[in-house]
Amino acid sequence: MELCIMSREIASYVSLNKDLMRLYESNSLRDIIANSLLTDAILIPQKIAQTEFSNSNSERLKNVSFINIMIRNINSYCLGLEKDGVKETEYLNLLRAELKSFRKYYKRWKSSFR
Repeated sequence: MELCIMSREIASYVSLNKDLMRLYESNSLRDIIANSLLTDAILIPQKIAQTEFSNSNSERLKNVSFINIMIRNINSYCLGLEKDGVKETEYLNLLRAELKSFRKYYKRWKSSFR
């Protein structure tokens, strides 16, 4: 959940459009990246819940793979925001640190499904 909270705060800070529910309508690269960051951060806990409640091993593995992709995407979004000129990289670095911590627990959790 920390990833969701941090992502929402970063998106709100870096976005030119302060209506986060309408970021997808923007043509600004920064808003598009912020929207993608929010979307993936919100999907991670949903996929974790789906995985936990699934009886299908193939669905679990699919969700685990999807979460891994979203983790990589969030790192890419941070880089994209830096390339787009976000000067306050300490916020992005905080998100990266949180993502690194999450990844450690994610790997342990993921190995429990094998």
